[in-house]
Amino acid sequence: MNRMDFEFYESEDPIWNPSLLTIPVPGIRRMVNMAAEMDDVIHLSIGQPDLPTPGHITRSVCDSLEAGQTGYTMDAGLPELLDALAEYYGERYGRELSPDNILVTTGATEAIYLALTATSAPDREFIVPDPAFQLYAPLIRMNGGTVHHIPTHAENNHQLDPQEVIDAIGPNTFAIVLNSPSNPTGTVYPRETIEAIVEEAAFRGVEIISDEVYDHLVFDDQPYTSVLSAACDLDNIMVVSSFSKTFSMAGLRVGWMIASQAAIKKLRRYHMFTTTVANTPCQWGGVAALKGDRSFVADMIDEYTKRRDLLVELIDKTPHLTGYRPDGAFYIFPALPEGISGSNVALRLLRETGVCTIPGDTFGESSDNALRISYSLPREQIQEAFDRIIPWMERQDFS
Repeated sequence: MNRMDFEFYESEDPIWNPSLLTIPVPGIRRMVNMAAEMDDVIHLSIGQPDLPTPGHITRSVCDSLEAGQTGYTMDAGLPELLDALAEYYGERYGRELSPDNILVTTGATEAIYLALTATSAPDREFIVPDPAFQLYAPLIRMNGGTVHHIPTHAENNHQLDPQEVIDAIGPNTFAIVLNSPSNPTGTVYPRETIEAIVEEAAFRGVEIISDEVYDHLVFDDQPYTSVLSAACDLDNIMVVSSFSKTFSMAGLRVGWMIASQAAIKKLRRYHMFTTTVANTPCQWGGVAALKGDRSFVADMIDEYTKRRDLLVELIDKTPHLTGYRPDGAFYIFPALPEGISGSNVALRLLRETGVCTIPGDTFGESSDNALRISYSLPREQIQEAFDRIIPWMERQDFS
């Protein structure tokens, strides 16, 4: 960590709000910054699609720029996009949605930020799987909330046990955070898991905040269960998604939240004091994504499935790594032997082989002996990366 990193993240200088100390130094940033100073690095670290954005989407963005559509939209979002999202989700999950149930945000990151920081407070506990996307816990703690982690494990494909979640609900439990398919594990929760948690949460008056950014990246023709399809109503749920992964639009920064009309009305006010509106031309790109040809998605799933299969095979051949078969997203989270530091292994792998992975402790308190590996890169590069990793691992003695 360089001096600037230390001063920003660790300084107790009174100029900074003390809540900033709840934000850890991002493991992803640390690794990628180090890799940037090296030659011949293969990135198994990047969490964005490498496939190009479909042409009809980029043309729509350019057309809107040419047409001078560069002003603010309504704070809730471009009306045409709100209508398209309501229609799309209504058809997909067989439930009636109104544009008033939707808030368009600057990427899913803002939607997650709004959902968690608008609800976390002292004496409110949030149940979060471990490992989990690195934003959740710090955002909860920034406003005084507490996090109750539910560990998952590679030997069980990082599946979440719904009974463990239900047993963890206590008098201070305010919300349960779900993420399926999961970043960093690629785990997809089956319908029975989602339904059990959603039903108990509704009965106990607990909120469900569901990050469904990877909802289309599900392999092997498995069905996908959204909280939207499992909940009787929207009174205690907030569902977050975006165009970033499904349509390879990560840099265009358009996401959304689906919730009750009352919750959306409240969050629109908060949204006005964060980013105000999402990027207008890129919202038109989102309309094109939903209304236009979506064959790109099937082609993308086919390619990621092939990469997943290759990676599972390579990890199985790698000493000291325990893998499994992820069902979605484009990540796998293999375990190292118990007691071995994933951070140390990731740093040594980068320095000694030029392969960049992300240490497991970036994603949770029970994940120090793991690595997150992304397969959002061509199969040839995945193979080359393991041509370096496997002989390096063979030389290690972790006993």
